[in-house]
Amino acid sequence: MAKNASDLATGTRKNGNHKNGTARPGLRFGRYFTPEGSHAYDLIEWERRTAAIIGEKGQVIFEQKDVEVPRSWSQLAINVVAQKYFRGGPGSPERETSVRQIIDRVVETLAKWGRDGSYFATEEDAENWAQELRYLLVTQHASFNSPVWFNFGVPNRAQQGSACFINSVQDSMESILELVKTEGMLFKFGSGTGSNLSVLRSSKEQLSGGGTASGPVSFMKGYDSFAGSIKSGGTTRRAAKMVILNADHPDVLDFIRCKAEEEKKAWALIEAGYNVGFNVPGGAYDSVQFQNANHSVRANDDFMRAVIDDKQWTTRAVVDGRVIDTYKARDLWKEIAEAAATSGRRSPRRRGFAAIRACSSTPPSRTGTWSRTPAASTPPILARSSFSSTTPPVTCFR
Repeated sequence: MAKNASDLATGTRKNGNHKNGTARPGLRFGRYFTPEGSHAYDLIEWERRTAAIIGEKGQVIFEQKDVEVPRSWSQLAINVVAQKYFRGGPGSPERETSVRQIIDRVVETLAKWGRDGSYFATEEDAENWAQELRYLLVTQHASFNSPVWFNFGVPNRAQQGSACFINSVQDSMESILELVKTEGMLFKFGSGTGSNLSVLRSSKEQLSGGGTASGPVSFMKGYDSFAGSIKSGGTTRRAAKMVILNADHPDVLDFIRCKAEEEKKAWALIEAGYNVGFNVPGGAYDSVQFQNANHSVRANDDFMRAVIDDKQWTTRAVVDGRVIDTYKARDLWKEIAEAAATSGRRSPRRRGFAAIRACSSTPPSRTGTWSRTPAASTPPILARSSFSSTTPPVTCFR
């Protein structure tokens, strides 16, 4: 699409490929997938089909007739796009009815932003870019993440495009409850969230006003319930979140076990005749906690060395750093492995393990402590940041 990589890197101060020969700033784009002067949709065979999702007992869960789609698309792709990504109320005049509409909505929004921001050298470059992107999307050579399809170009809707947001929290009730609001609004517009709750004092520590703290695992129940209640992007898709706790947090053992224990409750309900499906009101998994989040233990080099050398591992109070409990590191390691195996048998959101170590690579321009590495194999990221999923290898991080 772009003439060469240097055009992207330098902002393309030269414009020799255009007829007027004048030098103008901005990106230059030619045609690669589409012939010069053509519209991407003219290269596609279109047809009308019915999008339908049928339940296991034959009931119609979703249906939209006369949907315009590329002939090459599978029925599964059509069903997903029509149910999840078409905007407008079902049966209303505002309802999208064609793949052309959703692609145009996204591409034209992005192209307008590019024009408004003077990203393109000329209008010809902007049009070439838009047609090439249309072709990549309509032929399924590429696709955006869900928040883009949910939000971009929809009037009166946040133009939220990042797949996931990493949120921070402080050890105060105000901050704990503010995180509920932050996550809820991000879920509303289709994004996932992640938080490291290790700054919250443990259930083995005292409150400043007297009494014992609830601990992060207790508040996780509330966060998980809101994630299950708020449909991601306003559709039937469940919200997605990730929760991290440091290996030296006093509640780490409760954290390790909590999801697996709830999983076992779900198995008992299934044996008793409750529905085994996810997203089924009143079903087995609708009746237990921690079904909307990945849980991961954040461990540093000291913990890993303690596992290798079969040494003791201590947890320390969040407030004053005193030793709370002592375990064999290998016992905790085994607990993590067993919990991962247990909760991973059926649960769509599994348990993970984040090994924190120093990298020899160049540090980022932003400063801070790495909060987590996401479940989507993305690079490590800082708290209070956002990202979209990629899949490079991640071998080590700070």
